Amino acid sequence: MTENSQQQNPAPTTELPTQYAPAEVEGALYQRWVDRGYFTADAKSEKDPYSIVIPPPNVTGALHLGHAFQVTLMDALTRRKRMQGFETLWLPGMDHAGIATQNKVEQQLAEEGKSRHDIGREAFVEKTWQWKNEYGGRILGQLKRLGAGLDWSRERFTMDEGLSRAVQKIFKDLFDDGLIYRAERIINWCPRCLTAISDIEVDYQDDDGELVSLKYGEGDETVVVATTRVETMLGDTAVAVHPDDERYARLIGKRIKLPLTDRTIPVVADTHVDPEFGTGAVKVTPAHDPNDFAIGQRHDLETLTIMDERGVITVPGPFQGLDRFEARSAIVAALREQGRVVSEKRPYVHSVGHCSRCKTTIEPRLSLQWWVKVETLAQAAGDAVRDGRVELHPKEMERRYFDWVDNLNDWCISRQLWWGHRIPVWYGPEGQVVCVGPDEEAPGTEAEGWTQDEDVLDTWFSSGLWPFSTLGWPEQTEDLAKFYPTSVLLTGHDIIFFWVVRMMMFGLYSMDGEIPFQTVALTGLVRDEFGKKMSKSNPNAVDPIDWMDAYGSDAVRFTLARGANPGADVPIGEDWVQASRNFANKIWNATRFALMNGATIEGPLPEPSQMTATDRWILSRLNKVVAEVDAYYDDYQFAKLSDSLYHFAWDEVFDWYVELSKTTFMAGGEPAKVSGRVLGEVLDVTLRLLHPVVPFVTETLWTTLTGGESVVVADWPKDSGFRDEAAEKEIETVQQVVVEVRRFKAEQGLKAGQRVPARLTLDGTALAPHEPAIRQLLKLQPEGEDFAAAATLPVAGAEVALDLSGAIDVAAERKRLAKDLAAAEKDKAQAEGKLGNEKFLSKAPDHVVDGIRARLAKADEDIARIQAQLERLPQA
Repeated sequence: MTENSQQQNPAPTTELPTQYAPAEVEGALYQRWVDRGYFTADAKSEKDPYSIVIPPPNVTGALHLGHAFQVTLMDALTRRKRMQGFETLWLPGMDHAGIATQNKVEQQLAEEGKSRHDIGREAFVEKTWQWKNEYGGRILGQLKRLGAGLDWSRERFTMDEGLSRAVQKIFKDLFDDGLIYRAERIINWCPRCLTAISDIEVDYQDDDGELVSLKYGEGDETVVVATTRVETMLGDTAVAVHPDDERYARLIGKRIKLPLTDRTIPVVADTHVDPEFGTGAVKVTPAHDPNDFAIGQRHDLETLTIMDERGVITVPGPFQGLDRFEARSAIVAALREQGRVVSEKRPYVHSVGHCSRCKTTIEPRLSLQWWVKVETLAQAAGDAVRDGRVELHPKEMERRYFDWVDNLNDWCISRQLWWGHRIPVWYGPEGQVVCVGPDEEAPGTEAEGWTQDEDVLDTWFSSGLWPFSTLGWPEQTEDLAKFYPTSVLLTGHDIIFFWVVRMMMFGLYSMDGEIPFQTVALTGLVRDEFGKKMSKSNPNAVDPIDWMDAYGSDAVRFTLARGANPGADVPIGEDWVQASRNFANKIWNATRFALMNGATIEGPLPEPSQMTATDRWILSRLNKVVAEVDAYYDDYQFAKLSDSLYHFAWDEVFDWYVELSKTTFMAGGEPAKVSGRVLGEVLDVTLRLLHPVVPFVTETLWTTLTGGESVVVADWPKDSGFRDEAAEKEIETVQQVVVEVRRFKAEQGLKAGQRVPARLTLDGTALAPHEPAIRQLLKLQPEGEDFAAAATLPVAGAEVALDLSGAIDVAAERKRLAKDLAAAEKDKAQAEGKLGNEKFLSKAPDHVVDGIRARLAKADEDIARIQAQLERLPQA
């Protein structure tokens, strides 16, 4: 028995259609939920809050399986909490996706033969807003198709008026506190997008390049260095060696000639250099490499930028005007002519960064940019996890989190784009620098010599405010007071460094040390059924909408949830979605059968004394499953809770309880009414347990069964504590008998539904009351006058004697088994022969010997099994 049974609404008389057709019900059901306001949170409610903000998908995006995966899990969490009585807010929204969206609009302009510079900044931004309003946000409609119970009345966009105000506010606060500054540093530069990009927007892949060793200097003052980017030698301002490397001790402090130039450069000693790697000497190009920049800072080296923003060489001379890759070949040729190329290795496979948007090779570049000083912010983000205020799940992810947050470099937040939050800093005619906060006026006009900074902020800057800006901050709103801090952040482990850490830093800074979320539940990535990454460039990419069209949204959701082990990647294939569709159909057909056979929730549950052992067994198992599912939810074990519900519903309820109860239903009378009420209870609770993961089919079935308003707002089941271990053991014994006899029938080549006469000796055992059900399940006919027991199976203290005359050809079956036995004995003899040969054992690899031992064990198993089958057969 369980608490919170839906007893007030008897089941309606409406019958279910013979087949479940997802396409005919899903859209209408979802719109009904929205129209009734089930997903709209009330900030004035006195209920305990539970809140999640969705990781905002890009406005340019379309639903992919990764989105569907995380959205399914968040929806399951919020649906359960809503049923548990929490005031639940799941807040939707989108990210403006600076580079991606700007690229879309620039592509449109290119089709018209124009660039953004042709129409100017103001017109370009206006055109981008038009694109967003016309084409953006397709993914939100697709989330509705998936069944996501989001509060659409609170939908936000990272560039809406409220969030823009929040961005301006935190920028001003950080600037005034000295935590935002402007400086020249090495950044990731995309020569195609013409902007700095964040680390997460850089995709690294192994490219075929070349490693060229070059000779610098003359005579005794010669040093050999190696590089994969020969063109950058035009910007070298030093050669660095380790201070303890005796090979170069005489050169430290001297200047040597830089080939192809009129310059000499110093040899400096720096502990960054690994004397064991290569020649132990490295070229130093401070303006085009982050490590070299650091060396340059330590030794006060000159920084020379040798190419423009498009990757074109700007150094006067024969290479000026060449693209960086053209210059690479030309410079190698020139150095070869001078005899300065010591060696060339081609191909040389090495990791190269590419822009994730346009696939252009990234160019490390010295650039004047805006930065966030992260030291104190990162310390606070680390402490919040260390002291337990924020829980990372699974806990093993803490090490990765600390490795990142404890070694975080200052964050470059400026982007050379036009679409995004423009940096609120103004420059005056006398060199003034003024940061403007919300509600503040610009310090002057362009006519007076004042200009605003041209750059916009990194998209991750505004998304870092997402947990509190979406709730109305910097205003002290009712939503902020009710739903902050949010309860859970569920996101992929791949952006723990780039998004989670930034939300932690900004939340703790802006909200007076209050955490942005209590738990971070980290998921893996969705991969194909072979474990390979899904990609549009590969034939393995899947549009989840296609699968929803074919199999229904519930099937896609259940497949994703059933693969969701914390932090682990999720393989998925179409066969698995088909299996989940079959599960939805099984739920449908079994509920339909139950309704046709008297399943009801009308009236209270009968007393246990009125129930059969089968009834008490299923109610005991039901309560254990309720407790089990709750524990799995609280531990974010979606795969385990889904698997538990799958096997309980399919195996225990539909395949065992319903089948064991058929004889009771057929007999009618009071026992049938009791079992009908128990079956109704079990279905009611099972459907409510399943609802958060498979909402559509459970809504249709539950409302039909109970007559209730909606399972969305039904009570979440509670474990009443009812247990009946004796009944569980009794039914386990029944199952043991059925399984054993089914196995024997299969071994004898009998079909599952083939009827055979049988004598059941059950007296004195707990099996006696179950004889009608056992006979029904096993298709066992009563023994007649001419009954002749061909095989007797002792099982669980009872005996089942079977008359196989007429059911099988005993002679043919003995002949077949004898042949199988001879083959197994031959396998055994061969394996024993090899394992007894010392010469063979001394030479054979371990894995070969292990394979032969496994073969011997298998042969022994087969021999024992076949001999047992032969013994059970009647004598010919």
